[in-house]
Amino acid sequence: MATLMVKKRLSSGEACPKCLQTEALLRRRGLWDAIDEVVWADEDDPSSPGMVLARKFGVAEAPFFVVREGDQEHVVRSALKLIRDHLSLRGAVQDASAGPADGAAAAGLLRGAEPEAIVRWALERFGADCTIAFSGAEDVVLIDMAAATGLPFSVFCLDTGRLHPETYRFIEDVRERYGVAIDVVSPDAAAVAALVREKGLFSFLRDGHGQCCGIRKVEPLGRALVGKRAWMTGQREDQSPATRAEVAVAQDDLRVGTSLLKLNPLARWTSADVWHYIRAHDVPYNPLHEHGFRSIGCAPCTRPVHPGQHEREGRWWWEDATKKECGLHLGGRDD
Repeated sequence: MATLMVKKRLSSGEACPKCLQTEALLRRRGLWDAIDEVVWADEDDPSSPGMVLARKFGVAEAPFFVVREGDQEHVVRSALKLIRDHLSLRGAVQDASAGPADGAAAAGLLRGAEPEAIVRWALERFGADCTIAFSGAEDVVLIDMAAATGLPFSVFCLDTGRLHPETYRFIEDVRERYGVAIDVVSPDAAAVAALVREKGLFSFLRDGHGQCCGIRKVEPLGRALVGKRAWMTGQREDQSPATRAEVAVAQDDLRVGTSLLKLNPLARWTSADVWHYIRAHDVPYNPLHEHGFRSIGCAPCTRPVHPGQHEREGRWWWEDATKKECGLHLGGRDD
C-alpha cells in the first residue's frame, strides 16, 4: 500500500493552515513516515499535480489522501479516517492471536500502535472479557472505536452516588447511542453508611479524599473487574504531569489477584487529540464540558477551571497536585 498526501499551496507560497495542522497531527502520532509522497496543489496553477488529482477525484478541499493498493486507488478526505482505516493496522498489531498477554510484553508489542489498533487487538484477543471503564470523554472515544470494530466488548461505570445529574443523563445518552449494555456498579451501601455516620458527608474536605474514594470507587472497581481478562481506560499522559507522566500503553494489574491486563490506548494522545476525534466522529460528551468542566468526577469534588488552568486543577483543589488520584489506577506494577 502506498499513501499520497495532497497539500495546498496558497498564492503567498505558504501551505494552507489546515494542511499544516494535519501534518502536525500525523507527526505527533508517529505516522508521518507512513506518508509515502506529498503532492502540492498550487492555488494559482490548475495544472499542478495536486490540482489534477483534485479534479480527478472530485475533491474541493485540501488536504486529502490517495491510497494506492495494487491497481486500485481511492481518495480519503479525513486524516482521522486514514489513520483508522489504513494506518492504524500497520505493523505488529495486525495478528491478534500472536504475542503474549502479560503487561510488559503487550506494551512492547503495542508500542507505537494507534489507539484504534490497540482497541481492535484487545477485542480480537479477549472479546467481552475486555471491559471499558466509562466515565468521561476519553472513555466514550474508546467505546466509539470499539463499536466501529463490530467485535464484542463490555462496558462498566462506577456510580459513586454523588455524580452530577448531567453525568447520569450522559450515561444514558451513551447507552442509547451505541446500543451497549453498561454495567453500573455502586459502592457497598453498608460501607457508605458507616463512613457517613462516623465522619459525615464531607469528611474528604478535612482528611483527604482517599477513604471516600476507596469506598465509593476503588472497592467497586475491584468487583467490576472480577472475571475479566483485560480492561481499557482513557488515561492520558498529559492529564496530570504530577501523577500520570508515564502512563503505560499496557501493563499488569494485580488488584483482583489474577492475571489482568490493563490497556491505556490513549496514553500518548493529548486533550486536543481527544476533542478532535469527538468532533470528527460526533461522539457524545458530558454537557458539563460546555460550562468549564474539563475533568469530571463527583459533584462535591469537581469544579470548572479557568482558561490557562490545567484540567486536574478542577479536581480536589484543596489538596496537593501529587495527591490528585482516587486510587483507580494504582493496581498495576507500573503505576
